[in-house]
Amino acid sequence: MRLIYILILWPKHIGNQLLWAGPLLARIVVGYVFMLTGWGKLQHLDRVTQYFGSLGIPAPEILTPLVSGWEFVGGALLILGLMTRVSAGGLAVIMIVATLAAQADDIASLSDLLGLEEMLYFALFTWLAIFGAGRVSIDAWIERRFAAISCKRSRPPLRIPA
Repeated sequence: MRLIYILILWPKHIGNQLLWAGPLLARIVVGYVFMLTGWGKLQHLDRVTQYFGSLGIPAPEILTPLVSGWEFVGGALLILGLMTRVSAGGLAVIMIVATLAAQADDIASLSDLLGLEEMLYFALFTWLAIFGAGRVSIDAWIERRFAAISCKRSRPPLRIPA
C-alpha cells in the first residue's frame, strides 16, 4: 500500500496542485516559438511565398501572409492565454499542412511521422485546443467574469412585497 502511495497517489496529489503550470508552460513555449517564426516569415514574405509555391501549396500569394500572420498573432495570443482554443486549433491545422506539404516524401513509417517536430507541435496545439488555456490565462479570467455576470442575470428579480 505504501508503494502505491509513493508511486501513484503522492505524485497525483502534487500534480493536482500544479495543474495550472502545464498549460501555462506549453502556451508560453510554443507561443513564443511561433510568434518568432511567424514574425520572421512576415519579414521575408517574398522568399517564403516562393518556398510555399515550390512545395505545391496552392495560392501561395494568399496563404503565405495568412499562415505567417496566424503563426505570429496566434503565438502571441497563446502566450497571453487569449482565444487559446481558436489559436491552437488553427496552428494545429497549419502543422498538418506543413507536414503533408514539406515532409510527406520523408515519411516511410509511423516512427518517421511521430519523430517529426511538427507532430510534437501538433500534439501540443491539439491538447491546448481541447484542454484550453488553463487557470493562469486571460481566457480563464474572461470565463470567470462571464460566469459571474451570467449568474447575476439568471437570478429572478427580488420582489419586495408592498
